[in-house]
Amino acid sequence: MLIHPLPNPIALKVGPLAIHWYGLMYLLGFMMFLFFGRLRIKQPHLARAGWTGKNLDDMLFYGVAGVILGGRLGEVLFYAPAHYFSHPLEILAIWKGGMSYHGGALGVAAAAWLYGRKNGRGFLEILDLIAPLVTFGYITGRIGNFINGELPGRIADPSLPWAMIWPNIDWLPRHPSPIYQALVDGLLVAVILWIYARKPRPLGAVTACYCLLYGLGRFVTEYFRRPDYEVAFAGLTVSAGQLLSLPMIAAGLAGLVVAYRIHSKTTLR
Repeated sequence: MLIHPLPNPIALKVGPLAIHWYGLMYLLGFMMFLFFGRLRIKQPHLARAGWTGKNLDDMLFYGVAGVILGGRLGEVLFYAPAHYFSHPLEILAIWKGGMSYHGGALGVAAAAWLYGRKNGRGFLEILDLIAPLVTFGYITGRIGNFINGELPGRIADPSLPWAMIWPNIDWLPRHPSPIYQALVDGLLVAVILWIYARKPRPLGAVTACYCLLYGLGRFVTEYFRRPDYEVAFAGLTVSAGQLLSLPMIAAGLAGLVVAYRIHSKTTLR
């Protein structure tokens, strides 16, 4: 049976300066945003829209603030309010992990709105551009969770070849849920969305497609992750992550209907 290696969360230490793997994973995600973003703006329909590398650089500046502030506030408010309100100084300790994807997504949306307002770009136009790019940050973030020994999975059948013991939790075989989510909610969604977004789509359709794909993927992979907490919803017991994914699924379905019925002639040109 596999055993989680629980590597040192500090990748490099120079004097009093400690560089954590978790932070490096976020840095890698931002670098991938720029790399794949430059490939994306070369697609003919986006090149005609006048997107440039400088636009991506500026959006990243806004996006970093949105991810960090939104992700941390989401963790505090959605998952562990009692703990953080009892230990308020820990809210600032983001190097220890604890970032909510759903909070980060709201932060990125707010950042996109601010960028668009300042630069004369439409809100949905910006979201359609960056939707395929934010998936890469999600992948690296989940790898960071795994390195930190966070988000252990539910108990697994010991015969499962990749069942893993997390010594920081207990000595029971568990699903390596951060890896599941990096592959399904992250990589699989990234590939499908990249292919879908290569051609002009109705305004808002790429964003809606991302919400739908991510929401469905996250809802499924949450079955293998030990829940932060569970709630009863419509007669069923769902985890916090599943509950927060339901609005994304609904928004994705509604967004696609609106995009193809109302904005079908308003494509990214």
